[in-house]
Amino acid sequence: MNSMRYCFIALLLCFFSAGSLQAQFESNVSGVGTNAASFLEIGVGARAMAMGGSYVAVANDPSALYYNPAGIVWMNNVQIEVMHNEWLVDTDYDFIGATMPLPFMNSTIGVSFITLNYGEQPVRTADRPEGTGEVYGARDYAFALTYATALTDRFSFGLSGKYINQKIWNETGGAMAVDLGIFYTTPLKGLNIGMSISNFGGEVSLSGRDLDTTTDPDELNDNIDRVPVTYQTDSYPLPLLFRAGLSYSQDLGGLGSLLLSTDLNHPSHSTEYINVGAEYGYAGIFFLRAGYESIYEREAVNGLTLGGGVDYYQRGQMGFRVDYAYSDWGPFESVHRFSLGLTF
Repeated sequence: MNSMRYCFIALLLCFFSAGSLQAQFESNVSGVGTNAASFLEIGVGARAMAMGGSYVAVANDPSALYYNPAGIVWMNNVQIEVMHNEWLVDTDYDFIGATMPLPFMNSTIGVSFITLNYGEQPVRTADRPEGTGEVYGARDYAFALTYATALTDRFSFGLSGKYINQKIWNETGGAMAVDLGIFYTTPLKGLNIGMSISNFGGEVSLSGRDLDTTTDPDELNDNIDRVPVTYQTDSYPLPLLFRAGLSYSQDLGGLGSLLLSTDLNHPSHSTEYINVGAEYGYAGIFFLRAGYESIYEREAVNGLTLGGGVDYYQRGQMGFRVDYAYSDWGPFESVHRFSLGLTF
């Protein structure tokens, strides 16, 4: 009874939290490009992205640290996953996540790191458009610590605290944020429900030495000249995202297995959209996947996703997963993701 009471309280907290955040969401207004740290919206995990990013109710590998922190509690082994993403306009997006179960507490802890590297570019000025001989770089990263616990044998709750940082040349800015998630295994065999709120936190503004300069506040006064000043940049909110989804898995006997999933996504700065995905598995080792992203999103240019992978694990031995995902981004051509997972 106590477990069920805790379960009910946690559900109420999540729903009331979502309700209190409703004022920050406008489902029919698009504000794409008005938030900071947009790299937090790029999905992780080749398996998840091959399924169209519809993963909040699947969340059974370390990529759950991104989609739904409550999902990691159902993994019985120490797991590590790394992903490399050949992102748009020759940038590189990488993810590493690790989870470790704590059976004596019915809990699991996790850690994750995401980075987007823009590479280096020559410094150009109006006087020297071909370059000054200097180069500058830009990169974003997010580091997170996660704790998830099973309140009952069907219901779990997860919480991530993370630090987000953006840098361009000598300017940098950071903010703290939290992710919340719940995961429920329904009495109907194979049907799961998941919900999460991501990037609930502060705002990001940049500061650094390149914003320092001098000015003459009064050209008519010869006694005042070259007064040190610092430009102040505006601050921008993080991309808050509410996800709710379903997944359903079915054992097909000798024909393999089938997993279907769908997510409803409610972002703070864009129109609502739906992701859908499917995974066919054979012998529990070989997998084919397909999905579709951003259905009904007003400015969406991405859509079809495809992929596959191999997942091999035997009790008492180290297992491995290798996954690949392809995403169609229309005028930006295609995106390729590769993931490697280890199970101990």
